[in-house]
Amino acid sequence: MTRISADDRLAVSQPAKAIQPAWVRIFHWINAAAMIVMILSGWQIYNASPLFDFTFSPFVTLGGWLAGGLLWHFAAMWLLMVNGLIYLVLGFATGRFRRKLLPITPSGVAADARAALTGKLRHDDLSRYNQVQKLLYVLVIVVGIVVVLSGLAIWKPVQFQWLTALFGDYDLARYVHFICMELIVAFLVVHVALALLVPKSLRAMIIGR
Repeated sequence: MTRISADDRLAVSQPAKAIQPAWVRIFHWINAAAMIVMILSGWQIYNASPLFDFTFSPFVTLGGWLAGGLLWHFAAMWLLMVNGLIYLVLGFATGRFRRKLLPITPSGVAADARAALTGKLRHDDLSRYNQVQKLLYVLVIVVGIVVVLSGLAIWKPVQFQWLTALFGDYDLARYVHFICMELIVAFLVVHVALALLVPKSLRAMIIGR
């Protein structure tokens, strides 16, 4: 008869530690919802005054017309700004960003990128991010900050003259805002694709483990 040690009984009795804490999961999904609303309504706003020789299909826009797109965009903007700011504060205050996103080295990113491209990147420990993930998360945080600042420069070019001037002028701020949006959409596509390829990572972001 196999005897179970005290340590084994303790491990069984204790619940598994959450890979993604509850506060991370809550802020993640609020950010995701707000970002999607902002992207779709932003495409509606873009269609009213395109920067390039194309417009977005009405099937992927939100608001129906310029005023409707603006209403959705501003509503989601406040949600994203408040939620994102609290997330950043907690990320730094709890040390999560330092533990999860550092260190990042060029050699580590190159090695993990090669492993990913050859199908050799392991996903056994979801509590640890590989170097490519770390770099992408840091970059999307930076891009998120820039897209908010450029959005403010477009929204209130007179009240935030210094901010609009920081981007060059109103028109350049629009281009920066659009490019940042494209980068965020590209990140979301890759992020969702990887979540589908590694379903347990999606489960961890829903139930914690």
